[in-house]
Amino acid sequence: MILSISGVVLLGVICFLFFRKDGLKVSHGVVCALFGFYLAGSAIAPSITAGGASLASLIGGLKI
Repeated sequence: MILSISGVVLLGVICFLFFRKDGLKVSHGVVCALFGFYLAGSAIAPSITAGGASLASLIGGLKI
């Protein structure tokens, strides 16, 4: 688990730097996809899923 969290943090920092510095290129997109893959296998994945569902229901409930 420690190795998995370290990988998630490292890939997250790399993705952040790609967005801030270079703009997103194809190779950068691959790293971001790997970040998402490893993040989905981490212990925080259920919280992210619940937060996404909550945000979707909030947006769906807005009446404009």
